[in-house]
Parts: sequence; structure tokens; C-alpha cells
Amino acid sequence: MEKITPTAPGFSTTGQLRPEDLSTVAAAKYRAIICNRPDDEEAGQPRADEIGKAAAAAGLAFAHLPVSSRDIAPDDARAMRAALDRLPGPILAYCRTGARSQAMHTAATSLDGQAMRYDVVIVGGGSAGIACAASILKRRPGITLAIIEPSETHYYQPGWTLVGAGVFQPETTRRPMASVIPKGAEWLRQEVRTFHPDEHAVELADGSRIAYCGLIVAAGIKLDWNAIPGLAETLGDNGVTTNYRYDLAPYTRDLVRGLARGKAIFTQPPMPIKCAGAPQKAMYLSCHAWETAGRLKDIAVEFHTAGGVLFGVADYVPALIRYIERYGIGLTLGSTLIEVDGPARRARFRQMQDDMPVIVERPFDMLHAVPPQVAPDFIAQSPLADASGFVAVDPATLAHPRWPEIFALGDVAGTSNAKTAAAARKQAPVVAVNLLATLDGKAARAVYDGYGSCPLTVERGKIVLAEFGYGGKLLPSFPNWLLDGREPTRLAWFLKDRILPPIYWRGMLKGREWLARPVLMDMAQ
Repeated sequence: MEKITPTAPGFSTTGQLRPEDLSTVAAAKYRAIICNRPDDEEAGQPRADEIGKAAAAAGLAFAHLPVSSRDIAPDDARAMRAALDRLPGPILAYCRTGARSQAMHTAATSLDGQAMRYDVVIVGGGSAGIACAASILKRRPGITLAIIEPSETHYYQPGWTLVGAGVFQPETTRRPMASVIPKGAEWLRQEVRTFHPDEHAVELADGSRIAYCGLIVAAGIKLDWNAIPGLAETLGDNGVTTNYRYDLAPYTRDLVRGLARGKAIFTQPPMPIKCAGAPQKAMYLSCHAWETAGRLKDIAVEFHTAGGVLFGVADYVPALIRYIERYGIGLTLGSTLIEVDGPARRARFRQMQDDMPVIVERPFDMLHAVPPQVAPDFIAQSPLADASGFVAVDPATLAHPRWPEIFALGDVAGTSNAKTAAAARKQAPVVAVNLLATLDGKAARAVYDGYGSCPLTVERGKIVLAEFGYGGKLLPSFPNWLLDGREPTRLAWFLKDRILPPIYWRGMLKGREWLARPVLMDMAQ
């Protein structure tokens, strides 16, 4: 075992540890190990997970925070600071010689009492946050910008509908978060605890603060699986699935392929939800698969939606109704899923009959369930939230009504538009332009018109392309002679299947604003 060097009260460093060393470390009264060495630096080097297992067997806590040099990046210093605060002491840290562990400790402790400051801080590394960061950096490359996002993976969630239909493989809808962080942005891999808008600061889960000149909140929406008793426990089993989760969309595909007869129920909760057409998309594609296989006649399909209409924009309803009739779907409006008994394969709904709420129980062989969706807890409990729990914003400029240097976009914004990736694509340049104007002491001029898009996959190979803005106003991207979104077309399917994924990865997340240039309000009026 290498020599142990105490460097600070409760903290020591050493060279490479081996699994057999951990009992000696524990006997020396250390309570935690930090590995600062990347795996596979040299032949024969024990991997961090081997040391972690040996540490656990010896009763020691363990953290792996690898760095490649003694030039410590700010986010690595903060990760080390968080580990020093979280792990029980005394702590023994190691790398090849102990030098990088010492540098990490020095960098971490130098953060004490300081707040990192950036020109722009973005909370959330989903579609909206990454797109907005890229748009800002395209316009002003030298700006200091940080993205706060704890997840290691970025998902193309619009693709999960096609995963559930067996069109896409699930792996094509995910990439490492590090690969989508725009060049010039710093990635802070932490969770946000709350906001201090009067102090221009964001408080992180480890208690540290990040200061900003401008703040953008793009924290998404919370899928409240536990709001429906029994649902979370049975997801992925007993025929209960959802395309709203990466790991379960393949289960939808498998259930559809395996169901030969019986009852299939599809549900939609009260608004707001992300991509309000997604519950119907899963249903139509499933029905088309059963129809193609000659099994639809033996499968009773029900659609229970909490809404009072099939779709919120009337122009698209006639085409959808034709598919409801074609597939023989039992449509029940005003029907809300309130409980699931997975082992018994029973679903309970609350419905209104003669102006009185009643509970209706329905058996199922397959249940595609969508949970209620609310603002994330740290948003709803923050000073930024409106009465709905989402971030209060002006619907046109997307600026907070009280703090003009704060903006929100994507699912977390308290706007009335459809919560879709297409909406975020249009919102990102608006926020980028308006935030930079605000930092320059100018008025926000870019305007968001409420645009959202919902490609309703009514069968494999055809889509009703719903595009609309505030108040249900139709906002088509193409002339009707080329693509009439009110009717199912193969061109719209081609867009969804072949064009939109590369536009997302190579365009939207890179700050390329194809068909999304912001409109500026006429300041003379």
C-alpha cells in the first residue's frame, strides 16, 4: 500500500489503492474513500468499481470523481466540494500518486464562501435549455454561460412514440449529456434547490450558490406517477405500459405485438401535459398494427380522456374522428384514471354522469397509462411560480413579470401553448434575443406566438400534422397545396420519421434556427 499523507484536518491522500488495501484503510479509522483517478490509465490498474465494492465490504463510503490532470475545472471542484460535505470523515482520497487528489481538495476548498458568477445561467439540460444555450452562444460566443443539469443522458422524447410502435430503436433517442452541451457552455452536474431572484442567485442541492446576470428556467415538467394509486408499482408489468418513459416504450411495442384478443385501454389525464397528442398516437399506431395483422376485430379498444373534446383544436378533430370510427375505438370524454390494480388487471375511472361523479371500473389486457403532470417541486415552491406552480412569464416575451432578467421556456413556462418540443424550438430564439437585449439594458422585442406542433400518427405511414398557436390559431409551416395538416398525409410521416430527428440533433440543439427565426415587435407602434 502507498504512503498516506495527511493534508488537512479529516483529509488525507495516497497513491493507487488496491482492493486488499481497504481493510487496512478502515483499520486506520478512515470512513470514506474518494477515487480521483480515471479508469484504464495504465495496465493492471484496479477499476474504481472494484475499489468501491471493496470499500463497501469494509464499511467505507465511496465516491468516484476522476480527473486527468492537476488543472481542475470548476465543475470538478464543485463536485469535490459536494463530496467533502456529503461523505463521513476522515476521508482518504487517491489517484496515481495522490497529487491530483491534493489539487482537487485545494480547488474544492477554495470555493468556500464564494459564489461562481456567470452572465447567463440556464436551469435544465432538456430540449429547451440546450437549444436556448446554443442560440445565445451563436449570437454572443464570448458570453459566460452555465447549464445546471444533473442527468447524464439527454433524450429525444418525441421519438418514444415511434419506439412504442416498433419504428425506432430506443437507443436512437438518447445521447450522453456531455455530447449535446454547446461549445462555450459550462455544465454544472447538480440539482437546484431553490432561487434567490432578489440576489440574482440560484441555490444548488449542495448548498452552494451560482450568481447570474440573466437566468433562464427550462426545468421541464414532472410526471406524477404516484398521483394514481397502484400505477407506479405495476408499470412495466401486468400489461401496464406507457410511451412517456424511455425504458417502457419498448414494452408498449411488445404488448402490441403479443396481444391477439382482449381489451386495450388508453388514457389521457387533465391538462397540462407534454405533447397532448401522445396518448392518442400510441392508440392509433397500436390499432393500425392490430388491423394490419387481422386482429383488431378481436380487440376492444377504449380511449378514456379527462378532456371534454378529443383534441383541443377543432380543425383537426374531423380527421381524428374518422380514425376513431375506422378502428372501432370506444371514446369516453371526461373520464379520468384514478387507480390501477395491476395484478387484477382492473382500472378505475372517475366520470360525470347526470352532473354527479361516479367511479367506473374497467378490465384490461393492456393499459397505456399517462400520469397527471405538474411543475417540478423546486419550481412550484419557488418565488418564480405562478398560481399553477409553473414559472410566471409574459406569454409573448417569456420574461418573468417581476424580475425582467429571468425567462422561462419549454414545459416549465406558465404559458397556454401546447407543451411540445416544437414549441421549445420556437421559444428558444425568442428567449435568446430577449435575454441578450435585457443584459444590454434594452427592451425585450422578440415575440412568441404560442406555436406548437403535434404530429398525430394516425397510422403507420400517415400523420395529421397539427400546428397551431395561442387561441388555437392555425400556424401551418407549409402551404395547403403541399401539406394540409388537417388531413393524414405520407409527407407528414416522412417529416416525423426521417426529417425531424436530424433537425433536432443537428439543428435545434446546435443553435440553427431553421423555420424558427424570432419575430421582432414593431417598436414604432
